[in-house]
Amino acid sequence: MAERFSGVHWMLATPFHEDESIDTASIGKIVAKAISSGCQGMVCLGVTGEVARLTDRERHQVADAVIQRAEGRPVTVGATAASTVAAIQHSKEAQELGAAAVMVSPPPMGKPNPDAVFAHYSRLADAIDIPIVVQDYPSSSGVHMSPDFIARLSSGIPAARYLKLEDPPTPPKISAIRKLVGDDMPIFGGLGGVFLLEELARGSAGAMTGFAYPEVLVEICRHMAEGDQAKAEEVFNRCLPLMLFEFQEGIGVSVRKYALQSRGLIECSKVRHPGPNITDETKAEFHRLVGAVGLSAL
Repeated sequence: MAERFSGVHWMLATPFHEDESIDTASIGKIVAKAISSGCQGMVCLGVTGEVARLTDRERHQVADAVIQRAEGRPVTVGATAASTVAAIQHSKEAQELGAAAVMVSPPPMGKPNPDAVFAHYSRLADAIDIPIVVQDYPSSSGVHMSPDFIARLSSGIPAARYLKLEDPPTPPKISAIRKLVGDDMPIFGGLGGVFLLEELARGSAGAMTGFAYPEVLVEICRHMAEGDQAKAEEVFNRCLPLMLFEFQEGIGVSVRKYALQSRGLIECSKVRHPGPNITDETKAEFHRLVGAVGLSAL
């Protein structure tokens, strides 16, 4: 078995040109930033990677570009789909490209039921040979998974090896799940990193999120791993206002992409239509906050 995931697995934005075509050169830059920042891995084709706005051909293009540039670091590829058949197809393609894992949320259901969700992951596990990161993000999927159900997935489907937990409040849910599964299913926080400190204190393995300053996430995780919670708390509390600003509902992707553009990591901050693009007022607020938290030099 490959070494288990831990630390920061940076969620990558999908960069576009002004004409909304894929910008593969900028993909190379953000992958290089993940590597230079000390991220243990990276994740592409997530919700904040605008995966729902990509064609199947573009999904393949983005995943291939990331994997080819990852220099051996594990790449998790989002493979969520509205049907089990489609999720299997996306996952098989990711495996063929060299993905280390796939990240899959339950498919949307008119009347979600645990047996159908379990069958979804079971059929997927039977079809591929790489681990599954179960994404628990009910605000996106509409499916709520209880700690007992997640424990059932962990014990009943060995390939469901990791959990990306985005069902707030996340710290209490981490504790509830770990009481049932122990260390058998490493848990990663998301949600822009806004609960990262508490999640790590409750026993999470790291973060799978896309905050535009991955080196901050890496530093927090490193301090916690070294047992220096006070230093981790200092970094977290200093940067939290910017994390919260970037994670604003509705405009978070546009803020994140503008941050990446401001750092020279992508050429264009375009969010694919009909997603909202950042306004001049929000840009000014962003730059004020970057200065206030001491990240303007990065």
